Amino acid sequence: MTNHEKYMRTCIALADNGMGNVAPNPLVGCVIVYKGKIIGKGYHEKYGKAHAEVNAINSVADKSVLKNATLYVTLEPCPHHGKTPPCADLIIKHKIPYVIIGCVDPNPLVKGKGIKKLLKAGIDVKTGVLENECYELNKRFFTAIEKKRPYIILKWAQTADGFIDINRTAKEKPLKITNPITDVRAHTWRAMEQAVMIGTNTVLMDNPKLTTRLVNGKNPLRVVIDRNLSVPKTFNIYNSEARTIIFNTKKNSTAKNISFVKVNFNGQLIKTILQKLNKLNIQSIIVEGGANLLQQLIDKNLWDEARVFTSKQKIASGVSAPVIKSKPAINIKSENITTSAYKNGKSL
Repeated sequence: MTNHEKYMRTCIALADNGMGNVAPNPLVGCVIVYKGKIIGKGYHEKYGKAHAEVNAINSVADKSVLKNATLYVTLEPCPHHGKTPPCADLIIKHKIPYVIIGCVDPNPLVKGKGIKKLLKAGIDVKTGVLENECYELNKRFFTAIEKKRPYIILKWAQTADGFIDINRTAKEKPLKITNPITDVRAHTWRAMEQAVMIGTNTVLMDNPKLTTRLVNGKNPLRVVIDRNLSVPKTFNIYNSEARTIIFNTKKNSTAKNISFVKVNFNGQLIKTILQKLNKLNIQSIIVEGGANLLQQLIDKNLWDEARVFTSKQKIASGVSAPVIKSKPAINIKSENITTSAYKNGKSL
């Protein structure tokens, strides 16, 4: 491992601390090195607040050494005024002579312009250090810009013989497949994403809250597909715990935390919903059911990751689980539950 890679890994680890708090901005980490030692660290902590480079520079006690230091950052410094001043200008102001960048920012407002500004100021710029890892860090941000839709994560729990539930009525309790450990993991995942989506049948059968109540984290936007507005107003999705968007064929309106969005329920429904979420700056969504909605996304190749809990129990018959034909990238076994992670390298 080179020194450049060592310091960039530190940047990546710092950036990850902003997960769940900076969207729709990217995750960014930055370190400043002087005479082989890190003298400054920073990351983008919250949307609308100071960027990583600002926090790193501000953390340096003796600013006079910056003119002989090297700044490492996971993403190209911004050259424009947004909610905060340009980071490229701050780097130039402090006469930092060397800047090492993980990957170029695909945002049209930034793309290459930050690097160009640094070079014009006489700064020695190197790009592409741990580029793939830096891209992975901001897969949600990049997907939103490049594919004009949120990064899509599918999640469900199934039995060893491929069922997500017993055949039942809404008055009967659902089959319990997961355990307290995986339940906490699922809520942690929710806290990391901007939105969580389910279909009508899942709401009617399970009456979920779709919150992060088991962990310390922000509740995601609840996205519900309810064609005829058949979910009663007494159900949990209508409570005040989280903002909720309900896609339907009846009306457009907003009251308090509930928004109704009228859309055409045709063969393009899923793409329409994803496009509308993209326009709302929703960069990531975790889809938790039901089986039909999950399978539609799989069949249309509109998914980026899938996370599946599989128990050892068998029930012989019930509601069939979605099917992904590829093999999982990772399998983790604990407490009689296997967590499988799938990656879709050919998503649309």
